[in-house]
Amino acid sequence: MKLKVLGSSSKGNSYLLVSSTGQTLAIEAGVRLNEVKQAIGFDTSNIVGCLVSHEHGDHAKYIDQFCGAAIDVFTSEGTANCFKAHHRLHLLQSGVQKTIGEFKILPFDVVHDASEPFGFLINHPESGNILFLTDTFYSEYTFPNLSNIILEVNYDLEILERNISTGRLSPSIRGRVITNHMSLQTAKELLSANDLSKVNNIILIHLSDGNSHAENFKKDIEVATGKTVTIADAGTEINLNKTPF
Repeated sequence: MKLKVLGSSSKGNSYLLVSSTGQTLAIEAGVRLNEVKQAIGFDTSNIVGCLVSHEHGDHAKYIDQFCGAAIDVFTSEGTANCFKAHHRLHLLQSGVQKTIGEFKILPFDVVHDASEPFGFLINHPESGNILFLTDTFYSEYTFPNLSNIILEVNYDLEILERNISTGRLSPSIRGRVITNHMSLQTAKELLSANDLSKVNNIILIHLSDGNSHAENFKKDIEVATGKTVTIADAGTEINLNKTPF
């Protein structure tokens, strides 16, 4: 299983899971469909669906382009209600598993300032269980038998506080950030609460432009977990196999 990162920031988020058979599951519709097409050789027939976590533009701006290209989009009812109805827009329910092509998807609730945001536990025979968790300040759940983790680590509280104290950021920003996005500190707590014994990769996504330090985040999570850690940048490709090769 290959993960292709097309965008992982407030400018736009898009991730592709591509199996050895070519079946592709898109996650988020935050970049133009043409960029997705470029990444897969302009053949969209292998895209079995697109998961969308919530309605904010950096995750969902191009839902209409996906639906218009006959790509099925799967999201919560609350998210779907923020967009024009389309027969390619399908509803997921928290805690109810959905099979999409070769992939099994289990949506779950997260905490974010959106209508009905979801995280996803994604299973495929090649990758095992993949946790996809973004745009939430914590998770009330733990996840068994994880093989790969794609996790938002948005900011470091010390950096955020320093930016506010030096006037780089307005104090009003603080409340939204800490109640809607995951800090480095919380991410480490979440990871320690889960059994990581079978985890091969931890991919850090959606880092804040001004309130993070990518290299330090990578080192901190590596030390905390002893796992292979990758920062997701546009153009990143990584094998998310069930076994570490």
